Amino acid sequence: MAKLRVGLTGGIGSGKSAVAAVFAERGATVIDADALAREVVAPGSDGLRDVAARWPEAIAPDGALDRAALAQIVFADERARAELNAITHPRVRARAAEIERDVPRGVVVHVIPLLFEGDYWRQCEKTVVVIAPDEVRIARVVARDAAEREAVERRMAAQIAPELARGRADYVVENDGDLSDLRERAGRVYDALLRDLAAKER
Repeated sequence: MAKLRVGLTGGIGSGKSAVAAVFAERGATVIDADALAREVVAPGSDGLRDVAARWPEAIAPDGALDRAALAQIVFADERARAELNAITHPRVRARAAEIERDVPRGVVVHVIPLLFEGDYWRQCEKTVVVIAPDEVRIARVVARDAAEREAVERRMAAQIAPELARGRADYVVENDGDLSDLRERAGRVYDALLRDLAAKER
């Protein structure tokens, strides 16, 4: 019984979550790195202790992580971002591996915003990138997160350029239409992933 490890990525506001939801509906196991990143810095965790030791100003009065304060620090400073990644990424990877071990077969999708910025894409058998126009992405994130445009642009600048990601990915989902268009395109890519899985099982 085969497993196919897939890396799914895309810039902030590109529609990764919507594509991941389609894959999950079709039967994929979806492991979301952002969700795990929140888990590894939850109250009482070793990850939060390490973040608090480095950036006490990013800790709220109740002892929880002040995500907005931390984002302001790390998206304005490349070195700080690297330090945070050194705290969270090994923990996220360990947790993702633990979840994947419990999946006996099928398509396993790792949703990783910075897939191509690091080296994890090399451990994926197939990669998928979601591409959306910059202005659409900015508008989505401003509306979704009540964020300022400049803050969104800083976060976008910290991610790989969409065209570079397009060149590296095995499959591309264009998100320049409505939700039904996106679901149809994501479905076609998932069909291709199922063919890839079937080829492994032969």
